[in-house]
Amino acid sequence: MNAMTPVTAEGTLFVVAAPSGAGKSTLVNALLEREPTISLSISHTTRPPRPGEQYGRHYYFVERQAFEREIADGVFLEHAEVHGNLYGTSRTTVDELLGQGRDVLLEIDWQGARQIRKSKPDCVSVFILPPSRTELERRLRGRGLDSAEVIARRLHNSREEIAHAHEFDYIIVNDDFDVALGDLQAIVRAVRQRSSLQWQRHETLIAELLA
Repeated sequence: MNAMTPVTAEGTLFVVAAPSGAGKSTLVNALLEREPTISLSISHTTRPPRPGEQYGRHYYFVERQAFEREIADGVFLEHAEVHGNLYGTSRTTVDELLGQGRDVLLEIDWQGARQIRKSKPDCVSVFILPPSRTELERRLRGRGLDSAEVIARRLHNSREEIAHAHEFDYIIVNDDFDVALGDLQAIVRAVRQRSSLQWQRHETLIAELLA
């Protein structure tokens, strides 16, 4: 390849998972403000919209029958049923963004993360833990979004979710938000400095230095 030919290294796929109430979405949104070059993949879901949520901005809200057809058609890179609702990530959208050299972040559950690691083993996965079960329950109740029954189900399911945290590359305890956000950003920045990526991105510079 000509030394002056620009090289576009494929982007990195970041996967962030957590039990409900651990503060995953708040951390991810804050990370995206600090790192605007990361693209957040918008998931499809059969869950009804919560107050303030918009189609195409927070989720693509679809009927279960349509979602199941998309599963059969191989639309999703990963999909899972979480708390009685289906969630999935568009394969085409993620592959196109990565091919353009953009880093992509998926905010999904441990089941989806497991599927992603099988199909894209070079992804970087992060699991967010709450500092305690008491705090996890306090956060769930404090959101004021779910019924007592839904909160009880989320708390129950959190045990199984947390049991899979060891499968992830990194674990962050979201006790102090600023510290947790700093840890998440540090992971992103460290990954971006990996020699395999830097060698591709700075091929012209390296060729000149070796000339």
